[in-house]
Amino acid sequence: MSDVIHRRTDCRACGCKNLMLVFRLKPSPIGDAYVQSDRLTEPQLSYPIDLFMCPQCGLAQIIDIIKPEILYGEYLDVKASSLGFLQHFQEYASSVIKRCRLSAGDHVINICSNDAFRGGLRCGNDSTFLRYFHASGMNVLGIEPASHIAAQATANGITTIGKFFTPDLAREIVATYGPAKLVTANNVFANIDDLRSWVEGVNQLLAVDGVFVFESYYLADLVHNMVFDFIYHEHLSAFSVKPIQALFQSIGLELVVVERVATKGGSLRYFVQRPGGPIANDGSVEKLLQEEESMGLYRKETYIAFADKVNALKDETKRFLIQAKSEGKSIAGFGASITGTTLIYHFEIGEYLDYLVDDNLAKQGRFSPGFHLPVLPTSALYERKPDYVVILAWRFAEPFIKNNQAYVMEGGAFVVPVPLFKVVSEHV
Repeated sequence: MSDVIHRRTDCRACGCKNLMLVFRLKPSPIGDAYVQSDRLTEPQLSYPIDLFMCPQCGLAQIIDIIKPEILYGEYLDVKASSLGFLQHFQEYASSVIKRCRLSAGDHVINICSNDAFRGGLRCGNDSTFLRYFHASGMNVLGIEPASHIAAQATANGITTIGKFFTPDLAREIVATYGPAKLVTANNVFANIDDLRSWVEGVNQLLAVDGVFVFESYYLADLVHNMVFDFIYHEHLSAFSVKPIQALFQSIGLELVVVERVATKGGSLRYFVQRPGGPIANDGSVEKLLQEEESMGLYRKETYIAFADKVNALKDETKRFLIQAKSEGKSIAGFGASITGTTLIYHFEIGEYLDYLVDDNLAKQGRFSPGFHLPVLPTSALYERKPDYVVILAWRFAEPFIKNNQAYVMEGGAFVVPVPLFKVVSEHV
């Protein structure tokens, strides 16, 4: 496996070599490796998902790194089709324009936005997010290493560079287009291994009064909201305020504002600028730093308790499904996603599921990683009438149950495994 995966020996943010293991998930195949029927005989290896913490800066991180060409070989997580993302990007752009006091003619760069195609290796810039800035008269530029996607975005009116983002590329961009008043990166920062080099590139892009804004899921919310399934191979880091502040300080930038965001089970929107930049410190950074310390976010005991809660839910879910299968019940799963793969493997429930349902057209007709469960449209619930549906995409349990009341009325029941185990078998 050494030709596929390598293990870091130091913190990717500060270089500390005394990392401590805080949470161990069951190994799994690459979470989004849903395969076509002609590839069912190909082996899908499982890789470790162990979360470590740096005792020096506090960064939570995975140190077993799968080679990018393998990890992102056929990425299917189409963000633009995810629930609520278009509305989220529109509100996000409006908020940033107001807080950063942007106006027509300002230069805005979006790097590795992950809003349409892929996180990490390819940056998913189909210009969804940039279009809102373009509509306000700003000069926008995207960065997308997949040349065909970059070409498509450019043809659609959003100039996009088809290269990987590096400090050298940043210098080329500044020489050609000038520095940026705003640089954004959304739900991709956690996928980057060489954090310091990437941040140096951002530093190169920023104008004197420029602001870097990025979103990423929040470690404190992950722990508090039981979002353990957001720990997977692509997510190399689980950020929090303390390590982010230290990382940017180390290259001469300042974290001045953080905003809570509801996406991803709880995220933060970070605002970074040069000292004395245009955004005033509103106390939000200091407030969350205090909250992180109060909840023990950087203590190993917190993760022991977290693991105990997760594993208790695992035991309850697994017991229920074993009993249901012993009674001859049919069981489907809702949610053909990366997080669904994490949950299936850590909870050890793949053998009890008959198939998955998902309305993502890119997943339908494929088979799940490892267990090769067929992925069907949600309409299969009414055609096949399974006795139970395990809601693997549990963060969307409420709207999914609400939209499928007819299934319950016909005698079916939903199993919600997280954050509290429950079975919903009555009309709501």
